[in-house]
Amino acid sequence: MAVRNVGFNANPLRLLNAFAPSRQYVRCLHKTAAAEKVPPPTPFVPDTQTFLTLIGRNMAKHAPKLSSWESLFTMNSEQLKDLGIEPARSRKYLLRWRNKFREQQYGIGGDLDHVVDGAAELRVVEVPTAGRAAKKSKSIDGGSPPPLTATGSATLSPGKRWAIVNIPPGESTPKDLSFPLKKYSGVKLVNGNALKAPYLELLKGTDGTAGRIKVHEGMWEDKLGRKIDGGERRRAEVRAKRRSQERRNAA
Repeated sequence: MAVRNVGFNANPLRLLNAFAPSRQYVRCLHKTAAAEKVPPPTPFVPDTQTFLTLIGRNMAKHAPKLSSWESLFTMNSEQLKDLGIEPARSRKYLLRWRNKFREQQYGIGGDLDHVVDGAAELRVVEVPTAGRAAKKSKSIDGGSPPPLTATGSATLSPGKRWAIVNIPPGESTPKDLSFPLKKYSGVKLVNGNALKAPYLELLKGTDGTAGRIKVHEGMWEDKLGRKIDGGERRRAEVRAKRRSQERRNAA
């Protein structure tokens, strides 16, 4: 009985189509994507020079190459390269901090409101606790919150709590307080009513309840790591050679 082999010769056109090169259409999304917004300057970061000074890594030397605040936030990596911002890791660092600033991820002082000549003052003041306590506490039966205890301390008035405020330089008390009070990144209270923050200069005669933050080089800098004994991969080899050399010297 004859057996018909239909493996390869059944449909040769189908086999040819299987090995034919496929076509893939790629759409250039970067040409149709909306341009990223330019964030407004803040009181602590009013211009390009200040921004580059804050992020450190000697980026402030490139400030004359950037003509405006808009150019800082609109130029891509190739355009920054044409301006002479080298090496590539410096451009990546600048782009990363640019995106963080656009998303309002500031370093210390970036969210301060009252800044004069690159300096801002922070003070600790007494504010009523009624609003915060009424929001957090509830009675068991679901009615009105329990009454506040009007006990104070040696330094704090009854029914008050300590809060950090940013006021214009030279003023000792805020003119008006809006609740909820703004919390400033990196600034906190220790030992009751003492201010603590990076780059904070405490004012004399205030017992730590008032301080000043000024713009300094590298305040927001992401510090680079240091290679110790050749780095993580070569550390064992470098230390073994050192011990061997010490044994030879001692012999």
